Amino acid sequence: MPVAHRPARSLRVLLDPPNPPLAVRLGLQPDIEVVASLTQRPAVALVEDPQSVAALLAEDPECRVLVATGSAHPGLREAVLAAGAAGLVLRDGPVEELAECLRRASMGETVVDPALAGP
Repeated sequence: MPVAHRPARSLRVLLDPPNPPLAVRLGLQPDIEVVASLTQRPAVALVEDPQSVAALLAEDPECRVLVATGSAHPGLREAVLAAGAAGLVLRDGPVEELAECLRRASMGETVVDPALAGP
């Protein structure tokens, strides 16, 4: 009887700060592997503190950084993009949408959730 193999995970994602429940939900995506540190060479880092963008990029300039937020704040989108982030996403949205944002960011796109795009 043939064994069904799970496809190799190709997208490494770092969660900063670590978020075990989100890591489990993202890990259910067939192509996403959540890693614990920058030494594991993530393609994308998902951070909650916009001020950590510059530090992450200084350590690994090839890593794309998305900032997760709970709501839009005046000037937040502009600030995170100016800091070098690849985008801004909602923290509490559906995991499938977040996974798609991570994929798009890994391919070089700038990703801003429409709810955070501003006027």
